[in-house]
Amino acid sequence: MTELATLAGGCFWCLEAAFEQLRGVERVESGYAGGDVPNPSYEQVCSGRTGHAEVVQVTFDPASISFRDLLNVFFTIHDPTTRDRQGADIGSQYRSAVFFHTPDQQRTAVEVIAQIDASRVWDDPVVTEVTRLMRFWPAEPYHREYYRRNPNQGYCRAVIAPKVAKLRKEFFDRLKDESRGAAAP
Repeated sequence: MTELATLAGGCFWCLEAAFEQLRGVERVESGYAGGDVPNPSYEQVCSGRTGHAEVVQVTFDPASISFRDLLNVFFTIHDPTTRDRQGADIGSQYRSAVFFHTPDQQRTAVEVIAQIDASRVWDDPVVTEVTRLMRFWPAEPYHREYYRRNPNQGYCRAVIAPKVAKLRKEFFDRLKDESRGAAAP
């Protein structure tokens, strides 16, 4: 039986490229959550006026990878200490957020954030919002597998590739077999 995790940590292309490589992850879908406009377009979300964040919805097998494990990856591959920003991507649509599906996910997210803050992994406190997922809206088809289809595009090389490299280094033992042997694009 699979579960869902919905996470926002900057551009959804970055998160998708990382999470799809993990053993136990069955599907990663880019989309939007946390806003008040039904079925928003990418252009509407990018305006910063809909309240949505760019998110990925991860379908995973908890017998292979736990929600806590996904959060550990999540907090490693993005900076959870900057409000409404990831690198040059600025705006509430790029905020750090865990959109929980169950009270157990909420509890786990709060615990992981407290552990990160207590261990001082980051110089500044974690500002990741933890909020109930009200609705997930899938992104337009051209956003799917963006990194895989566009590895030489400037943003992919400058922003996504380093995050994928960090994932591969820090979580090599968690990679799918086909991801272990593949060189990063």
